[in-house]
Amino acid sequence: MPRFKPCDYSQHSMVVINYQEQLQPGTFEYAVHYLIEHKLDLSVFHPRYRNEDTGRLAYDPAILLKIILFAYSKGITSSRQIQWCCETNILFKALSCDTVPHFTTLASFVSENTEAIEAVFEQVLLVCHQQGLLGNELFAIDGCKTSSNAAKEWSGTGAYVQMTTTSQSLTSKADCCNADTAPSAKPVCTARSQQSTARAQDDKYRSSLKPSGHPVTPTR
Repeated sequence: MPRFKPCDYSQHSMVVINYQEQLQPGTFEYAVHYLIEHKLDLSVFHPRYRNEDTGRLAYDPAILLKIILFAYSKGITSSRQIQWCCETNILFKALSCDTVPHFTTLASFVSENTEAIEAVFEQVLLVCHQQGLLGNELFAIDGCKTSSNAAKEWSGTGAYVQMTTTSQSLTSKADCCNADTAPSAKPVCTARSQQSTARAQDDKYRSSLKPSGHPVTPTR
């Protein structure tokens, strides 16, 4: 009969963890920690706090920013999942100094500090420039916009719905005229002419809604 190492789930143990040692140099979590602690000025977040004399202590913006950036790098964007990671994942515990911000705190920090976060990323670009990570030869906006019937600019506009309804109505009239065996072909021609006009207006409207491309211009 095979023998196995014994396992006792009821045992007690005390594990000593140094959170600084969990952030190993050369890893992304260490880069985020070092960048926020030593290179970035986060005073832009301070004006929104009003607890100098009264009120409970707030979470340090540096801690929240570390947690959120590291979570986003792992594809975790849900504030509830980020809170769960702070409770269970050792790397999140190291970045948060073993604190567990509530998911509403995380969500509010992101939604209420868009301009401040944008300013911080400007500092990140300056740090990259100082480290020689930017070639200063080509600057481009990454992204691809594809027009489709389900896109935001195609749905919900009254003008487009009205134009589509008119086009469908004229198409029905043309079909009725084609099915009619009357000797006069004038109604058929009139309906077809109106249908062509509606389609031309529809195409013109679609063209005006297509997002314009952003040409990439190299700068020296």
